[in-house]
Amino acid sequence: MTVSDLVVRCLEAEGVEYVFGLPGEELEDLLFSLRDSEVTFVPTRHEQGAAFMANVHGRLTGEAGVCLATLGPGATNLITGVADAQLDKAPLVAITGQGGRERLHKESHQRLDVVHAFEPLVKWNAQLSDAAATAETVRKAFKVAEYEKPGATHVEVPEDVAAESTGAEPLPTRDAVTRPAPAEGAISAAVETLEAAERPLVLAGNGAVRTDAADALRSFVDSTGIPVVATYMGKGALSDRDERSLMTIDSGPDGEAAGAVERADCVLAVGYDIAEHDPAGWNPDRDKRVVHLDSEPAEVYAHYVPDVEIVADPSTGLSRLAESMGSRWDAWCVDAHERVYEHATERPQAADPVTVTNTLPFLREAMADGDVLISDVGSHKLAIARDFPTYEPGRCVISNGLASMGIAVPGGLAADLALEDDVVVATGDGGFLMNAAELETATRLGCSFTVVVYRDGEYGVVAEHQQQHRGESVGTRFGNPDLVAFAESFGVSATRAETLGGFADALDAVEADELSLVEVVLSEPPDRRA
Repeated sequence: MTVSDLVVRCLEAEGVEYVFGLPGEELEDLLFSLRDSEVTFVPTRHEQGAAFMANVHGRLTGEAGVCLATLGPGATNLITGVADAQLDKAPLVAITGQGGRERLHKESHQRLDVVHAFEPLVKWNAQLSDAAATAETVRKAFKVAEYEKPGATHVEVPEDVAAESTGAEPLPTRDAVTRPAPAEGAISAAVETLEAAERPLVLAGNGAVRTDAADALRSFVDSTGIPVVATYMGKGALSDRDERSLMTIDSGPDGEAAGAVERADCVLAVGYDIAEHDPAGWNPDRDKRVVHLDSEPAEVYAHYVPDVEIVADPSTGLSRLAESMGSRWDAWCVDAHERVYEHATERPQAADPVTVTNTLPFLREAMADGDVLISDVGSHKLAIARDFPTYEPGRCVISNGLASMGIAVPGGLAADLALEDDVVVATGDGGFLMNAAELETATRLGCSFTVVVYRDGEYGVVAEHQQQHRGESVGTRFGNPDLVAFAESFGVSATRAETLGGFADALDAVEADELSLVEVVLSEPPDRRA
């Protein structure tokens, strides 16, 4: 057996089903070892797409997704997707090839110091330089990637090491590392802090979804009546149908959710990552009492100085709080919930302009509660974060750590492979064409999901900011091909919607067992089109 065979046997032991990536000369041994294994190698059209696929797989399943690339440009092309997984706390293992060790001490063709290039982007990083360390290296890469808080790891495999013989075996895998139980003193202090509040509020972050704390959060809310506002990545931790839900932190036609956050005098932050949403936005005067509940201590930040920190499994912490609290706050902002939820679910009139926000009630109606919406990054992401009701955790995937454009199409492919539920991808025409070539990968694999492309020919968020600051926009416009013809050239069923009614009709594709694309022609805002 070669080291490359052992690496693949280690992947099998970790339960890996797919490795996403591009072939390379230095990967020859690994590729042939994969061919003869239970793991499916998925050749993608770009390494960034492969990293995004591994990223979304990890985020949806909690099991590290795996991406593979060769040395030099292959490795550097992975970086954006790997960094996105790191800041979004998605478990991912990146494997890159490398030239033989005999040429790594000097300048040589395509040779870069990839290990040092990845160092600031990952939780852990190593070159596999000794065949005897293979099983330990792969096991550590997965263990570190998956334990809280999860993220990306990287292993480099020089081609001469991959070809070496070995008689070693994979290390046995273990259950996930148990997160600590909450300290009783912290629970008592948190209960005292919360019960002294008149208007307490839960801020549900990425970790509330990622650590499967949704059931405990819902029980806590039922027990205490405390309302919940979510970050973009915490959507669905509490069902937005619940009268205690304020959806996300800036939801509502007149900023109702933000108004409730402003009125709150105490915030219980559950699984909240500062990278998701700057606390200066919801605690500008630093006058709110804060209880931090997460698997790690709070980041040091002047606008986020918790009065109490509960470092524990979020589910266990919420259960202990619920058991210990005697007071109830019966939806002190239920009126805000009604306005927020009505705004998000009310169908617009047929003659209303085609905006992202106006399409979302139709999209929500077309999708079951358990279906998955994956949003790319752009102005449409902001609308989805604010106005797309989410009823189950992990069913609205938004990247808001690194927040990289281009994640949606490869992410839709990964979601379709990982889940039985229907998958919808929402992207703008900017982000779509960054990784649109992965439509070919999806058709090759027989995937069936729906891609909704909002077309306005502009990098809208940047243009809006420039417009606010300077009254005009520069460098934000671009052209598009015929997106319907483009999709059809891949063998994808495609249609164009120029009215809200046309969009609603096109959403029959969501339940169809095929890969489809819906191009949505947005109404042009006259202030930026003059």
